[in-house]
Amino acid sequence: MNDYLPDDALKLRYVEQKTRETAQLYGYHEVITPLVESYELLAAKAGEEIRHRMYTFNDMANRKIALRAEFTPSIARLVATKMRTMPKPLKLFCAGSLYRYDEPQYGRSREFWQANYELMGTSHPEADAEIITLTSHLLDSIGLHKHYLKIGHVGILRGILNQEGIQETQQNQIMQLLDKKQWDQALTTAQNLKASRLCLKTLKTLIETKGNDTTNILHEIDEAIKNYETAGTAAQNLHEIIELIKNSNIKSEILIEAGFARGLEYYTGMIFEAYVPELERAGLAIGGGGRYDKLIELFGGEPTPAVGVAPGIDRIALAIDKTKTPLKLPDKKHVIVIPLNEEMLAQAYTIASTLRQAGIPTDIELMRRPVSKALSDADRRGLQYSVLIGPEEAKEGKVTLRDMKNREQKTIEKEKLITEIMREK
Repeated sequence: MNDYLPDDALKLRYVEQKTRETAQLYGYHEVITPLVESYELLAAKAGEEIRHRMYTFNDMANRKIALRAEFTPSIARLVATKMRTMPKPLKLFCAGSLYRYDEPQYGRSREFWQANYELMGTSHPEADAEIITLTSHLLDSIGLHKHYLKIGHVGILRGILNQEGIQETQQNQIMQLLDKKQWDQALTTAQNLKASRLCLKTLKTLIETKGNDTTNILHEIDEAIKNYETAGTAAQNLHEIIELIKNSNIKSEILIEAGFARGLEYYTGMIFEAYVPELERAGLAIGGGGRYDKLIELFGGEPTPAVGVAPGIDRIALAIDKTKTPLKLPDKKHVIVIPLNEEMLAQAYTIASTLRQAGIPTDIELMRRPVSKALSDADRRGLQYSVLIGPEEAKEGKVTLRDMKNREQKTIEKEKLITEIMREK
């Protein structure tokens, strides 16, 4: 688990704010869920790998609880219990820290940060397309323009395995291996589960079917699964989603990967992950999600189709570093007020208060250093302006305003200080 020093904390909060702005732009409403939940809730359909890596403990009432390892189960629980009568579709957003016992390595920590967008109440492909479009929009707004989206469809794979009579729990084993890119082991597992030769041939073809020529790749998928009716229905759904994405004018490159799976067991349809080349080499996605149509009813709610995505806030901050993407921070002028002696302290506090009330970030020299050292420190910290208050200027109701970048200064009336700072560029 990490400490975040000021520069790193700034990037983390910057990305979080961008995720919140994107939520507002697309009409998603923020909710806040607990950091701890019952283990049973978080473990349901989480996937064996995640269940194994949860932080769990018994509380004083001897209940088994866990630190949240992802947001979706908590949101599903919230919708099933407290939001069941609200009009659909529900569009919900949240952000915060999550916990898994991973081995610490580059881009992977035991405490990590994500945002979460969930669109609940519709099974139509336009909902899937909105989640994908939103993800692309978010990354563009941050400045990560060179990203791509890898898209697959769990319904195609499960449709084949269902027709082969392979049970869901056994399908999950195969999905876990596909998620880890252990292709040969996945095929061997299917073979051990008495999958037919046609099934094995079809799965092998799908594993090898990938590319960014979406029209040809979708055609190849259709050809590969023509003997599997349910898988064909899922493939048609993928066609519709991809067509809508193309019409949304997103800038992301789209890569379709027919053998792509994700570790969570609750996915039922389209799945996707977002990558930037600089982190892809380390095997790190900067976000991912997909459709899950049966999770909410698992927690006692009405059958509610849903689709969502979880952008990694800390992963995106890491991508900002690796790609040297500048932060688009508001142009706020930061000022330091420097009294030239102790008698000027009261006036320094009055001026600082006035500047802060005008929304101008303002420090006061608190170390009683000589002016030269105070100015040197302000310069080192990147402050834009300093306001010097000396006895002679104070008698005339004036101050000295110094532009730290241009090394220029002028004496002005105190009443004009705010106007002068806001006018300067």
